[in-house]
Amino acid sequence: MTASTLKSYTCKDLAQMARSEGIPGWHSMRKDELIASLVRAKRTASSKPTAKAIRKPPAAQPVQSPERRRVQREISRVQQQTAERKNLSKAVEGRPEPQKDRIVVLVRDPYWLHVCWEITPQSVERARSVLGQDWHSAAPTLRLIRVLDDGGGRLERCIEIHGGVSNWYVDVSDPPNSYRVEIGYAATGGEFYCLSRSNTVTTPVPGSADVVDNNWTDVAANADRIYAMSGGYSSDGASMELQELLEERLRRRLGRPSEIRYGLGAAGVGRDGSEFHLAVDTELVVYGSSDPNTHVTVSGEPVAVGPDGGFAVKVHFPDRRQVIPIVASSADGVEQKTIILGVERNTKMLDPVVRDTASVSS
Repeated sequence: MTASTLKSYTCKDLAQMARSEGIPGWHSMRKDELIASLVRAKRTASSKPTAKAIRKPPAAQPVQSPERRRVQREISRVQQQTAERKNLSKAVEGRPEPQKDRIVVLVRDPYWLHVCWEITPQSVERARSVLGQDWHSAAPTLRLIRVLDDGGGRLERCIEIHGGVSNWYVDVSDPPNSYRVEIGYAATGGEFYCLSRSNTVTTPVPGSADVVDNNWTDVAANADRIYAMSGGYSSDGASMELQELLEERLRRRLGRPSEIRYGLGAAGVGRDGSEFHLAVDTELVVYGSSDPNTHVTVSGEPVAVGPDGGFAVKVHFPDRRQVIPIVASSADGVEQKTIILGVERNTKMLDPVVRDTASVSS
């Protein structure tokens, strides 16, 4: 905008332009004064740098030391480990992702339960949503419930577990007793979010042959026995979750032969025409307790006494009446106590029963 260009405008137009430019005293200026003021204002505006031309220097990026980077990596690693330990749905290597929530309890012996579970990722996310802020302090937990005679339950204890596993051994006391187990997340405030509840099992009376043999090292080899001890052959039967879990892992049916259509026998497999054979024998388990360092004999044979004073021994149990003396002598030989067991075995062979497999199959 030049002075010659502005001369073509009227004084009124120039006054409006001066007003828009914010020139002071525009209302009392003559035409030549307005032109001069507008030209000066234009030159002043063109000499100022534009906002686009003004560039701030880039902010200096903080330089992280190697030690700071190491600490940050360590924090990330710990956070990842914490999330994995809390995630009960974390897949166990070699197993597919679970499709439903379930927890089952197996009876291993009078003092140990074996708890197995499967939890879906969706259930873990629901627990995270429900617990809210408490999720950060919540811990995956098993709750051992003792089932009372009236059907109610009493919390025995809470057992903190972690993700990446699908089973846990739980020690119990004072057999026989009935138990069930709940799995979920326990918050520090005492709130417990339950994901699944197990079947109810009853531990056997101590002193059985299983305690003496101490050979239950393979669940697969003893699945039928564990199934029976966990209520599989009781009148109520075992829980469906327990039966499904064992059958999935073993890839075979569990139950009485009549309930699984006699297994291979129904199809005539394994029979060569010879007479069906059955023979049994028995052993008697004698167990008890005395003072530590006591010398104990059963039927005249010395028996090892444990540090707690407990002892157990298997003796042959023939088909007749017999008397079994148990003698305990104090460590100094001054005192002696004797207990006499009188037992009798009476074995009877019942008439055989032949079932019509064709009618069963139908």
